[in-house]
Amino acid sequence: MRRWWAAGAAVLLLTGCGSGPESPGPAGEPAPAATAPAAEPPAEPESFTLVATGDVLVHQGRALTSGASRPDGSYDFSGVFAPVSGIIGGADLAICHLETPVAPEGGPYRGYPGFSVQPEIVDALAGAGYDVCSTASNHSLDAGFDGLTRTVDALEDAGIAVTGTYRSEAESAQPTVVDVDGVRVGHVAATFSLNGVPLPAGREWSVDLVAVPDVTGMLAGAARARAAGAEVVVASLHCCQEYDHDPTAAQEAAARALLASPDVDLVLGHHAHVVQPFERIDGEWVAYGLGNHVAEHATRGYATEDSVAARFTFTRGAGGRFTVSAAEAVPLRIEFGAGVQVVPADPVSSARIFDVLDRRGAVAAGLEVVRD
Repeated sequence: MRRWWAAGAAVLLLTGCGSGPESPGPAGEPAPAATAPAAEPPAEPESFTLVATGDVLVHQGRALTSGASRPDGSYDFSGVFAPVSGIIGGADLAICHLETPVAPEGGPYRGYPGFSVQPEIVDALAGAGYDVCSTASNHSLDAGFDGLTRTVDALEDAGIAVTGTYRSEAESAQPTVVDVDGVRVGHVAATFSLNGVPLPAGREWSVDLVAVPDVTGMLAGAARARAAGAEVVVASLHCCQEYDHDPTAAQEAAARALLASPDVDLVLGHHAHVVQPFERIDGEWVAYGLGNHVAEHATRGYATEDSVAARFTFTRGAGGRFTVSAAEAVPLRIEFGAGVQVVPADPVSSARIFDVLDRRGAVAAGLEVVRD
């Protein structure tokens, strides 16, 4: 609409010039009024929106699984994400963090501390509109290498790209780069821990593991993504201290090291299970912790039930490089009833989440906390 009015005003200005009589033509007839071609509307800046959400954990024997169970023994988790499907599906690129491996269809299923969960959660993630998912977490090897492979298979079969865990050495060396309406976006991910489970012998490449604050491996992955043509690279870091709203010193150092690289444009944090602040560092953003997107801890409390969807708009600048032109946070809430749903946060929850998000001056730096 704005472009249409601007073009219209230009045409009116050009065709309405002069107030005197028209000059006669060669045969004494009035000369035709001079016209100018209508100005082409200015092209929109090339941009795309990215939405990222928090940890997805399927705890067993609680409202989430009981509400999703079906008489035939299958599960349907699609209703869990229905209230926020517009936020997820409305993005040009939606990123999830699947923290737990999936079991074979029909189980057996296990919850905390060694997860092996219903594969139908992947169908629900795909149905909600997710495009790519990080899978490097402290639970990546809970079901062994077979569970890791099964999880990557399930995600890819559902049309969701994967980063952070790998089925082969060749796959681990191949960067994850997705096409977002013609813009190539890379995604790297790593975890600081495997809960004491060793990397499989001869398959040390199966999980991207970093010793925070040393993120050398992630930086190498980001460089490979750039070399493969990525114009934007997102880094998902799974660490450090659970249930603490403030990032640890090592977590902050890792984020700063990632953003100091010319190969990394955005850092997303996971594992804390509670919302942590956003911060703008030298013009780039880190979301230290997005909280739980779907989880059901044994002890309920608002901290682990508050969540946030991070939404960033990337726009190509005059120099050709993409930068964040808009940073937004959408407060969310995990709601329990006969089942579980992720919903936009109520005003009280939103105010609580806002206070955490802004602990490092994010709002003054340009973050908008919105309610969708």
